[in-house]
Amino acid sequence: MVPARCPGPCAILALVLFLGCGVVMSSGQNDTEPIVLEGKCLVVCDSNPSSDGAVTSSLGISVRSAGAKVAFSAVRGTNHEPSEMSNTSMTIYFDQVLVNIGNHFDLKASVFQAPRRGIYSFSFHVVKVYNRQTIQVNLMQNDYPVISAFAGDQDVTREAASNGVLLMVEREDRVYLKLERGTLMGGWKYSTFSGFLVFPL
Repeated sequence: MVPARCPGPCAILALVLFLGCGVVMSSGQNDTEPIVLEGKCLVVCDSNPSSDGAVTSSLGISVRSAGAKVAFSAVRGTNHEPSEMSNTSMTIYFDQVLVNIGNHFDLKASVFQAPRRGIYSFSFHVVKVYNRQTIQVNLMQNDYPVISAFAGDQDVTREAASNGVLLMVEREDRVYLKLERGTLMGGWKYSTFSGFLVFPL
């Protein structure tokens, strides 16, 4: 069964149904009467793809494009010697990127900028070397702290401040790590900062 052709440009979603009986029951988004699909192929026209790259048909079927994939993971491969920039902003900088799907993590600034509105997962693991002080690391969203982690044990040679969170993030929001308290002089090696899009909104 093939619905009428859409006028003008449209996104076409083809569902190939391998059916033994040749009949499928489906209901629309507005809970109307079930639609009986017969045969082996259904083609749905939709002239209004969603802004996040997904195509949503009038049957409530959504297919996300490959462009909707967003993920990053950055690490610190060397010990940190605070620069004038880091002393001013207190941003925690990374020097290697392991994953950067979509290229939305700026390594030089060590800031992730969201390409679309959605629910994102973020986690971090910041290592300090032995010193007699406590460090506090904040996960920042647009210059506002969201979560914090602390490391202050004076009886270990290395310690990490770690935390993770799910966040609702708007398009072009910036997410990064900030050293709120303490110093990372000589430390920071093997620290990580990662995040990914769980689903768009």
